[in-house]
Amino acid sequence: MDSRFEDIRPYNDREAQFVLSNLFEDKGFQKALNLIANHYPMDQMKEEFEHFHSIYDFQSTIVKRFIDFFLGSSTASVTYSGIENLDSDKRYLFIANHRDIVIDTALLQNYFFEKGINSTKIAFGDNLLSSPTLTAFAKVNKLFMVKRGGSPRERLANSQLLSEYIHHIISDEKESVWIAQRNGRTKNGIDLTQQGLIKMLGSYARPQFLEGLQALNIVPVTVSYEYESCDRLKARELALSEESAYVKKPGEDYDSMKQGIVGYKGRVHFVIGHSINDEIGHISKEIPINEQAMEVCHLIDKQIYDNYTLFPNNYIAYDLQENSNEFADHYTDEQKAAFIDYLHKQSANTDVPPEKMMHYLLDIYGNPIRTHYDKPVNISTEDHYL
Repeated sequence: MDSRFEDIRPYNDREAQFVLSNLFEDKGFQKALNLIANHYPMDQMKEEFEHFHSIYDFQSTIVKRFIDFFLGSSTASVTYSGIENLDSDKRYLFIANHRDIVIDTALLQNYFFEKGINSTKIAFGDNLLSSPTLTAFAKVNKLFMVKRGGSPRERLANSQLLSEYIHHIISDEKESVWIAQRNGRTKNGIDLTQQGLIKMLGSYARPQFLEGLQALNIVPVTVSYEYESCDRLKARELALSEESAYVKKPGEDYDSMKQGIVGYKGRVHFVIGHSINDEIGHISKEIPINEQAMEVCHLIDKQIYDNYTLFPNNYIAYDLQENSNEFADHYTDEQKAAFIDYLHKQSANTDVPPEKMMHYLLDIYGNPIRTHYDKPVNISTEDHYL
């Protein structure tokens, strides 16, 4: 194991065996396991654990049962497509739109479990790991740390190390990687890949920037939720950000993770796109690196927008915002009335006026129409990823 990555890497199979044995005795972990105890008794888990020889064994049994349980209790249906776009002999960097902290990547892993494919390593912000138990569970599940914050010099060093590590995973460890298209979840319904992410990914290979990105085999993936579990929390945060920069309270990320897992999502569709290597090959090497990176962002975003599944809620929200009936053939009067009632319930908040909540809730659901149909949107870009 390369010592350069010691502070950010997940556990390997040997380490995971030891950590898991300790986790099964941890009261916090036992409490989490008890959530599905009626469907999957603790004694059965422990007995199966005795026969685990790898992280994949643990994930494809216990973790998959957790995912199936929470998806079964919080969705109307979950569908998948795009596995045929992958070559079993290749490893990929899956760049995903980011609507939910946990479920976005859990869907990819679950799709792979169902097809008998090894799970990916997962990029995860260190700000989200709030306890030793959560950190241990994350590292057992192949999550590696994206270090946030620090001085400009520290952020640069962290970015370079992260870039090198992702290349190392794909080229040397021969595993695939999941990473979000942006730092933090999309809160306004506009799935936009950050230029800083692409610059970070290509920094290890400079000056062969584009060739370095091609070595990663980037594949965009898209998750679409009929209802966003955290829509009320996102709308509130955007509304409070109008006056000043929003400062999260301690435990707020954990609350968002929990709500994202248990909150109702309606219908969910997950799509694996195709590799953008050929399209990257057509980007001019004569233009500045920043422009090359933006071209790559556009390639990723186009697939995400094209593959986004639009539900009646999205069409209703757009028509409400535009005071139009442009997409009235995509929903019924009953669906419209039900969604408006849902929006009013979600707009009830103690510290934000309902009209502001409604404005941002409509953005969450209406903006996917704008990006899918290439309609004008107000986009603000962020230059750095870490």
